[in-house]
Amino acid sequence: MFSSTVLLSGLVASVLAAPALEPRAGSCTFTDAATAIKNKAGCSTITLNNIVVPAKTTLDLTKLNDGTHVIFQGKTTFGYAEWEGPLISFTGNNLLIEGAAGHSIDCEGKRWWDGKGSNGGKKKPKFFSAHSLKNSNIKNLNVLNTPVQAFSINSVTNLGVYGVHMDNSLGDSLGGHNTDAFDVGSSNGVYISGAVVKNQDDCLAINSGTNITFTGGNCSGGHGLSIGSVGGRSD
Repeated sequence: MFSSTVLLSGLVASVLAAPALEPRAGSCTFTDAATAIKNKAGCSTITLNNIVVPAKTTLDLTKLNDGTHVIFQGKTTFGYAEWEGPLISFTGNNLLIEGAAGHSIDCEGKRWWDGKGSNGGKKKPKFFSAHSLKNSNIKNLNVLNTPVQAFSINSVTNLGVYGVHMDNSLGDSLGGHNTDAFDVGSSNGVYISGAVVKNQDDCLAINSGTNITFTGGNCSGGHGLSIGSVGGRSD
């Protein structure tokens, strides 16, 4: 479902049935994943309110209009299935992706955790694909209990990530593994500031890229920062 702040004028009351209107360019609030995925192109601001994403479904927010503002509101959750994911995916230019006060994105990773991470056992979905973003920002997301790796940042140019909180501390006793917070590859201009991470693997793993900054972070439970893979890449 969605609601939109787009102004509609000249409507005449009628008892006749009419087809459902698609949201047009403006501010849209969605309360289910399927409607958000279908109608995302019609909105300049997208609010995702208490979204439940079905199993084996990516909350596909790729190919958004330039300058789209996306807000996670309430609690976002995901159905259970063994698959590769991602649970959420974004592409676009000049995007602002942020969390509203009091929101959470809870992957309920304990349903997948088996101590093996991505090395075997249950097939576990990755959380958040941030690929091919340009001149965009991710702010103030509160993420809980990812099944394995959280943010995959690849082929981006000028991406700011501010105030992300990732709490996988339940995985310390329940078999969380390979729960990297940020994996960066083939990117230029990534700035990660103020991240608070509790996990069981790398806080930041840089596989390749240029002009990558990590500042003001607080990482606990995992391996800290890993840049060991950079030397094997041309970028």
